[in-house]
Amino acid sequence: MDRQEKESCTARILLAEDDEIMRITLSDHLRKHLWCVDEAEDGKAALVLLKENSYQLVLSDIRMPGLDGPRLLKEVKKRSPDTDVILMTAFGSTEDAVNCLKEGATDYILKPFDMDDLTIRVSRLLEMQKIKAKCISLEEKCREQHGPIVGSSAATRKVINLISQVALSNATVLVTGGSGTGKELVASAIHYSSNRSDKPYVRINCAAIPEGLLESELFGHEKGAFTGAHTMKIGKFELAEGGSILLDEIGEMSLDLQAKLLRVLQEREIERVGGLQTIPINVRVICSTSRNLVDEVKKGAFREDLFYRLQVIPIEVPPLRERKEDIPDLCNYFLKEFGKEKRQSLSISPEAMSVLQSYDYPGNIRELKNIIERLTVLVPSAMVQAWDLPSDIRSEYREERRNIPLKLADAVAMAEKACIVNALKESNGNKTEASRLMGISRKNLWEKLKMYQM
Repeated sequence: MDRQEKESCTARILLAEDDEIMRITLSDHLRKHLWCVDEAEDGKAALVLLKENSYQLVLSDIRMPGLDGPRLLKEVKKRSPDTDVILMTAFGSTEDAVNCLKEGATDYILKPFDMDDLTIRVSRLLEMQKIKAKCISLEEKCREQHGPIVGSSAATRKVINLISQVALSNATVLVTGGSGTGKELVASAIHYSSNRSDKPYVRINCAAIPEGLLESELFGHEKGAFTGAHTMKIGKFELAEGGSILLDEIGEMSLDLQAKLLRVLQEREIERVGGLQTIPINVRVICSTSRNLVDEVKKGAFREDLFYRLQVIPIEVPPLRERKEDIPDLCNYFLKEFGKEKRQSLSISPEAMSVLQSYDYPGNIRELKNIIERLTVLVPSAMVQAWDLPSDIRSEYREERRNIPLKLADAVAMAEKACIVNALKESNGNKTEASRLMGISRKNLWEKLKMYQM
């Protein structure tokens, strides 16, 4: 089977039938539905193919020379528990059917049978396999709730615009930013805004899995591939078929595994650990990292060719200290979320909000979220006051206020300069837009820039 045939297949089936005419007839019929079919003239030949390849479905006669259907069924279940088996026989009975189903057969069909009936059974089983894969993906997704991207600052709007632009493509995306900035939210937004949104979204944290097990988690493994591999395991790439996979903290991946990932991205196919067969995949890859990969490449800790392959579309998520305009929106969002859990409604006083906006948040949005959760537990009243906030945040705010001049003219000048700086940042240096945001004329803005020597 050449590569083009593999890529056109929607599923791979092993057909074991000792009657040559029956085998050819069945094989031709199944191939019409774009299913790849490997033929075996008896149970032993089927066992050889089973050792070399992976199949979604095995269709086998019960009575065959060398190795009959029930024994072949046991071998299939030992090697690949997720593979479905349909047994066929011309000498069936209710007792035979019950015994086969007890041994793990998925279905049982009596000869002669209608080909359309077989097609319906096979289609149903393959569809159920896809549903199981989606369920696994949904279970993983539910372990951590995905919230919306909250904020209306220029920096946040820029990220949201980028998401809408790249979502409909299949290009690889590299999301960078500090810990707690919301890189995972950006990645999930890309998937759920794409035409793959109804397909699996699988995430894997490369930093949380030991180096020796990460390859198996990504690509799966065959039975006996290493000590403890008692059964065949499907990897995250196969589970994400048709959808997207997020490789979180890609900068933690070893150089050896980086080389294998590069091949996957180039060839669009994987090999399970200990396997001989290449498996074509249709998966969009999204990567995220809190490391500076340019520096990692210079140090030799990250492959340069992989870096350029990943950075087809780079998205940088700015730290919270660079988008403090988002803090009120984020606070209100978290207050509502935690308020639902505790059945209470909290608000934040203007002074407390000023304190929160003055802090730099080294832990970014995650730190702010933890602060708000703590407040919902500890604050006794319905409104958060400045004195309810953690002492380290209040002390930094007090230090900042100490720097405000006592003379009114000097304080006004300081505030005016800060306002000009914020407007220019918000408008990306466009003075016409900055003057509009400040509510003054462009000429007035030029005069103030000259006066303050900015």
